Amino acid sequence: MTTQKNGTVFIEISDFLLNCFLRSPNWQVWLSLPLSLLFLLAMGANAILLITIRLETSLHEPMYYLLSFLSLLDIVLCLTVIPKVLAIFWFDLKSISFSACFLQMYIMNCFLAMESCIFMIMAYDRYVAICHPLRYPSIITDQFVIKAAIFVLSRNVLMTLPVPILSARLYYCRENIIENCMCSNMAVSRLSCDDATINRLYQFAGGWTLLGSDLILIFLSYTLILRAVLRLKTEGAMTKALRTCGSHFILILFFSTILLVFILTLVAKKKVSPNVPILLNVLHHVIPAALNPIVYGVRTKEIKQGIQRLLKKSW
Repeated sequence: MTTQKNGTVFIEISDFLLNCFLRSPNWQVWLSLPLSLLFLLAMGANAILLITIRLETSLHEPMYYLLSFLSLLDIVLCLTVIPKVLAIFWFDLKSISFSACFLQMYIMNCFLAMESCIFMIMAYDRYVAICHPLRYPSIITDQFVIKAAIFVLSRNVLMTLPVPILSARLYYCRENIIENCMCSNMAVSRLSCDDATINRLYQFAGGWTLLGSDLILIFLSYTLILRAVLRLKTEGAMTKALRTCGSHFILILFFSTILLVFILTLVAKKKVSPNVPILLNVLHHVIPAALNPIVYGVRTKEIKQGIQRLLKKSW
């Protein structure tokens, strides 16, 4: 299909091709097995966690509702990215339509931002639990969770909506090969015949506004928690307090470490293989999702006991 703009004739393209590891195709062979295992682990572990929290009345508390929200986000992110990546690895199904590509782009941006926001709210939950334990039942209530969920959805749905819209409005008339395993905003807009400066600026400003503000508040919460813990004089109180927020802190490390390494490799892209950012981008959508429910299941006594009770009932 052809179109004309400013006197120049363009040949419009109707779909994209995802080339994951164009320079090192053998990566796909050895990566497909661990990636599929991680995907199954993420789906299974998050499903078990959701079922446990749903069926065990003792887990019907605000903290576990937030954890359920996090598991739902992990499941959607995995289903949005990993099946398509595996289809490319196994069946060479590289083609993706415009609408599917921009939908995937939106879900990735929106749900990653929602995960970051959930971590921030969970950090506030831990801050209240340790620094204001007597007020915790009156502050962290079911109503608080509902308001937090509305805030997470409204903030991130609206703030990330311009990302696919700005990309979709561009003209794509030359190459249609995306050098990535997924439809990231920059990888797609780079193929456009138009100026994509606005896309880059919004991606940068929006990303640092959403993720940056969440990380600052998380850091502030844990600074206050650490200060409160160091003031505890009761024997064993410090250990108990640190154990209370240990699982959550590990989840934040999973999420932020891979994201930080991914950003650093993009900044130093001339010094690293082009495949490294692509690999980290894929892993960031599956490793935290696979490990989050396991960490909470292993480190949280109530969840561990709930899973054990469900297993006994099933047998």
